[in-house]
Amino acid sequence: MTDAPSRDALFDYLIESRIAGRVATPRENNLDHFRQMSRRQPLYLFGLDPAGSWTPAEVLALMVERCGVSPDLNHVRGTDTIDPERTIERLEAMSTLVRDAARHRQRVLVATGHPHGVLSIHRALAKALRAAGCFLLSAAADWQHPDEPSYRSHRSSIRFVDDVAVLAKSDGRLAHTHSPLPMTAILDELAATGQPLPELVIADHGWAGAAAQAGIPTVGFADCNDPALFVGEAEGLVRVCVPLDDNVDPGLYAPLTAYLLHHAGLSG
Repeated sequence: MTDAPSRDALFDYLIESRIAGRVATPRENNLDHFRQMSRRQPLYLFGLDPAGSWTPAEVLALMVERCGVSPDLNHVRGTDTIDPERTIERLEAMSTLVRDAARHRQRVLVATGHPHGVLSIHRALAKALRAAGCFLLSAAADWQHPDEPSYRSHRSSIRFVDDVAVLAKSDGRLAHTHSPLPMTAILDELAATGQPLPELVIADHGWAGAAAQAGIPTVGFADCNDPALFVGEAEGLVRVCVPLDDNVDPGLYAPLTAYLLHHAGLSG
């Protein structure tokens, strides 16, 4: 594991690696996703059912505040931004809940819709929490995701990779997904078999949204084109949403992961 950087060093690194700062996600993609979430398109809601009206203008204003995208209404093409200060602040907030989970040896479920990218963060967190005595949940293994146009999901099944829930295709390749259905399947199986639900979920995309909507303490990561979890955080369903580019080279997340684990008291 990479040594934990200082706060200032991480700030500079996030910009250098483009995990934050000027990121690769196009502005036009961001604005389109803000509109789609506002229209309550399932693919962009991540399983959440927002209480507010959340017009496109309101979503943009929230993403300026909580993610750091450009507030310029005339900026409709090109690159967009994530505020590295906000990334670090929410990492520190996440670390508090992770620390508490480790201290109390909680039941934790870790999941990701990213077959690359932030999967590396989730694997490191799961490993550290298991070493600290947490119970890493696994349920509904081999549950089959149906062909579902609303989530652009094809047949795939739940797998656990180093204690991290993911979707896998029939040929074994891991699948990118926004769908909340896999998390719902896990929670349903736990309830049906009389097992306690997670005390903390660490996730992204629909894995995080479905858990938060079910009332489970949830922390997660989200890109600047994924407003739903930021909306969930603003409405009090998601405990912490960390803004970052969620699909850079997995190795680039090592300093960020080390910082998070260090602040959670799990770095050694």
